[in-house]
Amino acid sequence: MTATRPERESGAPYEQEPAYGDAGAFEAAVDRMDDPLNDPLPAGGHPSPWFRAAPASPEPQDQLQLQLQPQPEPYESSALYTAPEPDPYGPTPYETYETYETYEPYEAVEPQPYQAVEPQPYEPAEQAPTYDEPATPPVVDDETVGLRTADTRKAAADETATAAPVGEGRAARRRAAQQAARRGGGGGRRRRPTGAAAAAKPETKPDGKPLSRVEARRAERARRPSPAVVASRAVGELFISVGVLMLLFVAYQLWWTNVRAGQEAGSEASRIQENWANGKRKPGAFEPGQGFAIMHIPRLDVVVPVAEGIDKERVLDRGMVGHYAEGALKTAMPSAKKGNFAVAGHRNTHGEPFRYVNQLEKGDEIVVETQDKYYVYAMQSILPQTSPSNTGVIDPIPKGSGFTEPGRYITLTTCTPEFTSTYRMIVWGKMVEERPRSKGKPDALVR
Repeated sequence: MTATRPERESGAPYEQEPAYGDAGAFEAAVDRMDDPLNDPLPAGGHPSPWFRAAPASPEPQDQLQLQLQPQPEPYESSALYTAPEPDPYGPTPYETYETYETYEPYEAVEPQPYQAVEPQPYEPAEQAPTYDEPATPPVVDDETVGLRTADTRKAAADETATAAPVGEGRAARRRAAQQAARRGGGGGRRRRPTGAAAAAKPETKPDGKPLSRVEARRAERARRPSPAVVASRAVGELFISVGVLMLLFVAYQLWWTNVRAGQEAGSEASRIQENWANGKRKPGAFEPGQGFAIMHIPRLDVVVPVAEGIDKERVLDRGMVGHYAEGALKTAMPSAKKGNFAVAGHRNTHGEPFRYVNQLEKGDEIVVETQDKYYVYAMQSILPQTSPSNTGVIDPIPKGSGFTEPGRYITLTTCTPEFTSTYRMIVWGKMVEERPRSKGKPDALVR
């Protein structure tokens, strides 16, 4: 076959292209591929060795190294291309198939009968012995021997006693312990400190070093309070004591006096009612401090005994109401046909029977109960404040009460303002009913 190569592979005219069948046509075609214009890939970039550029000539100094290396065989242009042998480790062509070995058929295994295993008794494993790590002996510093604690000296003595040979006997160990005690700051047996002394620890400097004996003494003196601090503490404790005493006194006045007065007033009222029940007649004149009547103020829920006289200790401080019956201040009794029955009582502390008399309104009943009769008074007027020397408020015709003619009146006097005795408060009433006990209680006590 004498077919020719097409002209598209080179720019030469058709007449210059040798025929494929001519001798040397293949070599001429390969030589033509070295031309950059004909090579489809850059120099050295084609994967085939036929289209790679020739290596550059080595330098003179590398000639010896190149001679030692194996040289490739020279290229023979006349040699025909032979296909490389297939790589034995490459992929297997799809024409070849892997063969599998044949196996013999499965043979069933005959089951074996069950055989019971005799249990063996449990034997615990032998536990490995444990050993305690030896304690690290404390560090003893001779410069701060005065600051050692009892525990440090004892540890040093124990360490020395332990270090003594056992074979030397008890005397050798005793001597070693005595020497350790002398090195620890004591020449003999000492008492072990207790409390704060046992809990105290040696002081140290900011850098962590222990203080010397002189520095420790200075620090101890610096911690002691100054005389000014001691004086201020004493004054503070004195003020606290005075404050506590004042609080106790206030509690006594506002609370305990009422408790005691209430108990005494209740006992006196019971005694009066018992005497009435026993049929004891009233004497011609009552002694100072003797109870003879019971006053009821239903609106204020007050029931208080009335005693003769206005003595503070024997009458008023015992929680009772006192009748003005001495000297120029003597007033009439409830049984008198005309006159003013005037009484006094505490507004605060000691039972405080007249604590809320300022809340009485006109027409409120005030009942005085005696052995024979009930005397009922109706509240008429009130004087909020007056001088303690104003004795005209207890006259037979009280001044400032609004009464203008003689009658049967009642006057209640107490201190004002509360918790003081600067002024007096006056309450007046007029008798509206005199009821014998045989007729029963009046309506004011039944409602």
